[in-house]
Amino acid sequence: MTTSTASTQWNNIFDGWRSISTALVLALVGYSVMVSVPVLSTAWVGMLGFTEEQVGRVAGADLGGFSIGAIVASFFVARMQRRVLVFIGLAISMAANGLCIPLVEYEQVLWLRLAAGFGSGMFTSIAIVTLGGTTKPVKAFNYLLFAFAFSTALELHTLPQLSIEGIYLFFIALNIMCVAMIPWLPNRGLNTEELAIQQSEENDVEDWRVPRILPILCLVAVGFTYVNIGGYYTYIELAAHADGVAEDWIGPVLTWSSIFAIVGCFLALICSRFGLFKPLFISLLAMFAIVAMLSVGITDMNVMVSLFGFMTLWTFVDVYQSAMMAHMDRKGSLIALMPSVQGFGQFVGPNISASILGAGFGYSTMFVVSGSMAIIAMGLYVGIFLYMHRRKSLVPVPN
Repeated sequence: MTTSTASTQWNNIFDGWRSISTALVLALVGYSVMVSVPVLSTAWVGMLGFTEEQVGRVAGADLGGFSIGAIVASFFVARMQRRVLVFIGLAISMAANGLCIPLVEYEQVLWLRLAAGFGSGMFTSIAIVTLGGTTKPVKAFNYLLFAFAFSTALELHTLPQLSIEGIYLFFIALNIMCVAMIPWLPNRGLNTEELAIQQSEENDVEDWRVPRILPILCLVAVGFTYVNIGGYYTYIELAAHADGVAEDWIGPVLTWSSIFAIVGCFLALICSRFGLFKPLFISLLAMFAIVAMLSVGITDMNVMVSLFGFMTLWTFVDVYQSAMMAHMDRKGSLIALMPSVQGFGQFVGPNISASILGAGFGYSTMFVVSGSMAIIAMGLYVGIFLYMHRRKSLVPVPN
């Protein structure tokens, strides 16, 4: 049977609405650990009495566990049933969140958040692999980022109204909802023949044949981008309070700025005509500026501008980074590591920020250092662009 004949008789199991919707829900619930960091940071300080440095360590443990869990899942994804991996991750997450209610000492919370992040990383990695398995992964990731804007707004509006126990119970309820959807999840990946058929149908995606080192460098760039995101997002609310911004101002601004992430999705669609590299260069440079601007002091107005701009750029950058990975890594083996890299970046970011604050340098230095991570990421993408441009220029032009 030829590939073309097989393609007319084969439907990609990952293209079904049940598969996509389950993967979207799993990813949104998994990424809720990133979204909720500002609210949890404030709750840990106000309700449990943690110091600012301890908050950075605990948030870093949560996100570091997320990264480790994603790595473990990516290792076992081809060796175990995917539904089993998702169930294990959800069970670990539920158990750790449940234990956080009675156990409130700093070291106890530190290890429990590490475990909760580990569980979330496991099932989030499977969700990303599932979306990457669709015939049009770029479109699937756009669905994810669009839904991410609404889920972020919902969580930032709901969580501050809950006690610390209520926040943990909210996470557990989301995990239970995910357990009910597990039967909709494809239990295996595509085989070699199915992958060949899938690639033959992807006529609308440019086939970038690049050395494996390039998508790996893209993952490194994603990591630096998320170091910036982790440092900024963990401390933005606490930094605003420290500079005298009222709670009844920064809370709603956090919520409404998350809705503005939708603007990033639309801008990404509009800018797609300019390719992948140029919009990514400009957005990362803008992200540096929007973070570093707070180093001169935080007011009601500049924190609003910074947050609205940051949420827009976060989504925009994610669309282009995901699209670049989808172009370079057709088999999806490296895309599976994206949650791990994102989690690792958000683990490192709060810890760097905590160290800066613990050393007494203050929030001004923290915002400059955090923003500079976006510049490093941009430098890596510039290097990739120069390689691609140089390779293209070396291709002989036919007579």
